[in-house]
Amino acid sequence: MELYLDTSDVAAVRRLARIFPLAGVTTNPSIVAAGGQPLDALLPALKEALGGRGRLFAQVLARSVDEMVAEARLLRGMVADIVVKVPVTAEGLAAIKLLKAEGIPTLGTAVYGAAQGLMSALAGAEYVAPYVNRIDAQGGSGIRSVEELQQLLALHAPQAKVLAASFKTPRQALDCLLAGCQAITLPVDVAEQMIASPAVDAAVDKFEQQWLGAFGRVSL
Repeated sequence: MELYLDTSDVAAVRRLARIFPLAGVTTNPSIVAAGGQPLDALLPALKEALGGRGRLFAQVLARSVDEMVAEARLLRGMVADIVVKVPVTAEGLAAIKLLKAEGIPTLGTAVYGAAQGLMSALAGAEYVAPYVNRIDAQGGSGIRSVEELQQLLALHAPQAKVLAASFKTPRQALDCLLAGCQAITLPVDVAEQMIASPAVDAAVDKFEQQWLGAFGRVSL
């Protein structure tokens, strides 16, 4: 399973890379814009925060196929092994096909349905990113879309992976993993919630107090 952080916060990546077994970092135009750091500075900084390891994902902004391909090449010039995120529109599908032929790995993004995701995988996308919480917010079922997409890829495009995105709670992420997702990307706050528990803190405090009472120290 591949675990990614969905962020442009370099300090958070550096902090959490020490804790989590991160496979890399995903970004999108909204995340990058919120951070205020241009991609040519941000992407190398994220790579450094990961210790020089892991995959980075960045998204094209263009809407026409020729411009998408040009932007993908530009991103590859910033980080040689970057995965280029391409929205799964009609033009996006055409761009994914061309980038596949050039050997540039892609992720089909802004996926709101299983059929849409399958088309991106058949076009050559290495990853497909269903927007779990956004599907829920529109009255659909994000986890059901993930389950359907998993089945479709297993049957028709086994070379592609679901990289589930758009989470608001750890429960949504766990449901995707239980459905067989091979990759997920978490916002920093959701990642931190995965390991935060007042009950655990209370248990550790109690262990320490009892040890201190018995031995007069808090070390072994």
